Amino acid sequence: MTYRKEIFLFLVLSLLCTLPVMGVTTYSGGSPQISAVLSGVNEFSPGQDATIGVIIRNSGISTSKSVDYSCTMGSTQTICDSAGPILRDDVPTTAKMVTVGLSADDAPVVVKSDPQNIGDIPTQGQVQVNIIVKITQDATIGEYQLPFTVGYTYLASSTQPAADTLDSTYLRENVTFPIAIKITPTVQINVTSFVAENLSVGTSGYLDLTIVNMGSDDGREAIVKILQNGNSPVIPVDSSIFIGDFPRHQPVFCRYEVAASSDAQNQTYPVDVVVTYENSYGDTVTSAAQTIGVPVQAKITFSITSPTPMVTQGSDSVITVQYQNTGTVTAYHAESRFSAVDPFSSTDNTAYLGDLKPGDTATARYDISAGSDAEVKNYALDTVVSYYDSLDNSMVSDTFEVPVQVVQKPAFGVVVLLPVVVILVLLLAGAGYYLLVMRKKK
Repeated sequence: MTYRKEIFLFLVLSLLCTLPVMGVTTYSGGSPQISAVLSGVNEFSPGQDATIGVIIRNSGISTSKSVDYSCTMGSTQTICDSAGPILRDDVPTTAKMVTVGLSADDAPVVVKSDPQNIGDIPTQGQVQVNIIVKITQDATIGEYQLPFTVGYTYLASSTQPAADTLDSTYLRENVTFPIAIKITPTVQINVTSFVAENLSVGTSGYLDLTIVNMGSDDGREAIVKILQNGNSPVIPVDSSIFIGDFPRHQPVFCRYEVAASSDAQNQTYPVDVVVTYENSYGDTVTSAAQTIGVPVQAKITFSITSPTPMVTQGSDSVITVQYQNTGTVTAYHAESRFSAVDPFSSTDNTAYLGDLKPGDTATARYDISAGSDAEVKNYALDTVVSYYDSLDNSMVSDTFEVPVQVVQKPAFGVVVLLPVVVILVLLLAGAGYYLLVMRKKK
């Protein structure tokens, strides 16, 4: 009895370990069916940087499906009859190793994106790619067809010449689709002249522009804008001017206030110019930007051109200092100031210089005292010039130096004797003159 139970249990377990499975499913026939369609807008304007989106779709359908039931499921693996089919790795309708690329052909377009490898697309699958292009400035209005090529590999056929062998044939296919885009009428700006007035490092000035609409559309409700280009130190203060109608080939003059930051240099910096307008369809659009170079002059500097003034130990003096504008723009309402530090003191250390054009000089007079213990030598006192730029912005120059020489105090005897000698000389001269006049009268 014991053996019968054990044998029965063994047969039940063996039966559970060899349950039949659904079998091996094989798809045959059919191939990838590739299509490509535009995604998003297809209207662009001359000079525009654009992104063209394209959807690649695989709608292939297998024409045959077979299922082999010669396999059973063991406890750890699927067991198939030795004469059964070998499971294929690929489906005939899968597009493998797909590559895509857009070309301009004869369209006024520059394609900036290189051909792309987008991997496999299974049946009923799709992938979107974005391609960066540039519409040329001289693009003619109209519709253009851009060739879009899709290349892919697929399983064309497979045979099983032996129980352990599967031969597969793959083919490479290239299909080209037309992608239609439209070049629409647009305003295209051309800055024909520009002048920067009184613009130097750390100051504000004016930027005068003359622009012409060289496009194929007349702009309405137009606004001409200047924009900071990236991190350019030239920053618009007034950035928008309303000009209304902007007809083709009609020049327009615009004047803006701009500022050059303190970290600018004596060189040319970029500024972008655009026009926002209402087009012929009633849509508000913005033209392609034109970049111009705005020259920035060096920061206004000043120098001392007068001889070194002298101050006597322990005495009060009035010194004169001549300042010169060595910059390239005018300093308005300039005022100088110096710092009197030990051993000097001052009751009047500022002076008004007035308007100083490039190269102009002005003289300042300061009251200064030198301590009796001041050393006899040359000193350098700090000075600055405050002024206004052309737009009445308050500015201050970099600190520079005023040279001052301390001379030795005269000895006491010399100081006392000199006035006495002068008085005696004057008395003698007066007496001689009196005697000469009296003799003439006699």
